[in-house]
Amino acid sequence: MTTTADDVRTIALALPDTAEKLAWGKPTFRVAGKIFAALGDDDTTIGVKCPVEDRAELIASEPEKFFVREGHDDNYAWLRVRLAALEDAAELTAVLTDSWRQAAPRKLLDAHPELSLPPASGG
Repeated sequence: MTTTADDVRTIALALPDTAEKLAWGKPTFRVAGKIFAALGDDDTTIGVKCPVEDRAELIASEPEKFFVREGHDDNYAWLRVRLAALEDAAELTAVLTDSWRQAAPRKLLDAHPELSLPPASGG
């Protein structure tokens, strides 16, 4: 099953205090006014928040799934995701929720502990 732009919209808008707003002629999804996801030009990709220091490892591990637009994303904590490369809606939910957490204010994160990261396993 390929995930679609409609899946992105459904999952993103299910996250707390999320709104959809057009920017650059495309749907973006915001929490507390901050963009955490945006549909790409042809609705086959999304952009999500990702720490710059984590991008290279993600892209190297799954280049068919993750990428950056050279010259556009270089200086931003942003990563592109090919929707067709995602395994299922659960993976899309994980990607969007992670991005949402990075944009959401602390007070909102504290109000929704069910969306917090699981504790790191010691080992």
